[in-house]
Formats: sequence, structure tokens, C-alpha cells
Amino acid sequence: MHSSCLLRRFLAVALVAATHAFTTGFAQAAEPADPAWPSHALKLIVPFPPGGAADLIGRYYAEQLGRDLGQPVVIENRPGAGTAIAAETAARAAADGYTLSLATSGQLTILPGLNGSLRFDPVKDFQPVSLLASVPNVVAVNANNTDIRSLQQLVDAARADPGKISYSSCGMGTLCHLSGELLQNLTGIKLLHVPYKGSAQAVSDLLGGQIQVSVDTLTILAPHIRAGKLRGLVVGAPLRSPLIPDVPSANTADLPGFIASGWFGVVVPSGTPQPIVQRLHQAIERIATSQDTEKIFAENGITVEHNTPQQFARLIQDDLLRWQKVIDTAKVPKVGY
Repeated sequence: MHSSCLLRRFLAVALVAATHAFTTGFAQAAEPADPAWPSHALKLIVPFPPGGAADLIGRYYAEQLGRDLGQPVVIENRPGAGTAIAAETAARAAADGYTLSLATSGQLTILPGLNGSLRFDPVKDFQPVSLLASVPNVVAVNANNTDIRSLQQLVDAARADPGKISYSSCGMGTLCHLSGELLQNLTGIKLLHVPYKGSAQAVSDLLGGQIQVSVDTLTILAPHIRAGKLRGLVVGAPLRSPLIPDVPSANTADLPGFIASGWFGVVVPSGTPQPIVQRLHQAIERIATSQDTEKIFAENGITVEHNTPQQFARLIQDDLLRWQKVIDTAKVPKVGY
């Protein structure tokens, strides 16, 4: 049986089990297994080094959760192996409510489709708590050395010269890369993928004219678009971004399937008492609905998100299937760590 079919069957069974465990858990005692929880500091594992959007989101929520829960939340940066090290560490932690993990879409829904030897299971090993934020990817061109001024013009040019127009990504198998592949799947065009080790050199080569198109995060590309050096063609989200309001969203560009946003959320080890999960979720909801949170995140091109644990579990399942289809279609090489 095809690997993606097996994945679909596995996810369907796992989601039913996870949803049952979650809903029955809330029907039990109203107090945590440890009535004193939290009685000491908590830890939030972040899968990236200090700096960048993930670290900003993690540190902000750690500080705010500490205030809400009455105990400090300490950041533990665990970069490496494409975020697998952090996930494996979090999956092995005690399910006592004292270890939180900043999970990303790449970590839980893309990496499993690229690496068959991971030592964590994105569905079985974690209990979703809530989304925290999302950052959409943007398709952009150099504003000074191309006549392409819209997504439709890019599509027309690529159809006229299949495989000749190059696009950069921040790395093979990253969300930047798969967003470019999703764009090709939806429009039926063929671009030449040029992967880089990170965003800095990719954007530098786009600005220098060595690359014709780039797919990268709003956080990375927005300053150059606002400065007039790059031209944004589409934001991979249903709505336009306030940072670059003139750039069409997926819906306004008549490409509603181009949802290419990286999300960040909090998960805890599977088996964490549900009343603790509920209290964490309620604290995150209070923080997410604060005007201060929205203002601080918006200034950095980050959209505040929050949802229920059940909704988050469904998102993980849906994205696993969606990105697996893109990986299979694009024949993205498997990676190993």
C-alpha cells in the first residue's frame, strides 16, 4: 500500500483515539492530579536558537504564562536535526504538566513526511493545547529587474517557459520549499527550485538578481517589499497582511488553496492530566485575546492564533495529509538525522 495511504489510515485512527481521550478526560475530576500544580517552574522547549519568530513567540508566551500561572516558565532552546531534537526531548518528558513544547507546523506536519526514522510520533506522543500564532509565506520578485507585477503574470511567464524561472527557498524540505511546490501544484506551472541554507542568502540573491522568485516568510520579506526593493505577488493566507496591505492574499489572488502559513502552538506530552491541559489552554486564550499580544505580534508580521485542543489536533492531522501530498507529488528527497 502507498505510504501516503498508510499515513491517512493511521492518522484517522489516531485522531479518533486522541479526541476520545481528550473529551473523556474533561468529564473526569475538575482538579488536576496534582492539586498544587503548578508548584514550581515550568519549562518551554523551543526548537530553534535564540532570535527569530519562534524564539520571540516562545519568550513572549513564557513570560505571560508565568504571570498567569504564578510560576516562571523557563525557555530551553533545543535546536538541531530540523527541529527533531526538540520534539524527541519533549516526547520523552514526564507527562506532569511541567514540560511544554513550542511545536511548529514544520516539526509536526512536514518533518514526519520527510524522515521515516524519527524517534517521536506527531500524533501519539503529544497532547495539543492551543495554537499561538502563524506567519504566512509570501511569493515575491525583484521589483527592479522583472516585468512580473502579479501572480497571474508569473503563472503566464512560467507556462511559456516551463522550468526556466527559478525560485529560492530557505532549504530543501522546509515550509518555504513546500509552499513553492504547492504553488506549482495549484497553478500547473513548473519552476526551478534553488534551495539555500537559510533565508539570508536566498533573499540576498533575489535582491541581487541571481534568483527570479523567492518564497519565504512574511517576517523576512516584508521589510524589502515595504522598501520597494521586492514586489510581493501573493500572501499564503486567506487575508491580506497589515504589514504589506497592497499584496493580494490567497483569496484575493483567486488562489484560495494557497494556504502556506507556518504555525506555532503549544503541546504537552501525551498523558498529561486533562485538567492541567484545560488550565493551560485557558491561560493561553487569555493571553491571545489581549490587545497587547496582538499589537506586539503584528509589529513583527505575526498573526495571533488560538483554538481548542480538539481543533488543534484536527489541524495537525489535516496538515500532515496536505503536506504529505505535496511531498509525494514533488518527489521531495527523504532526509535523515
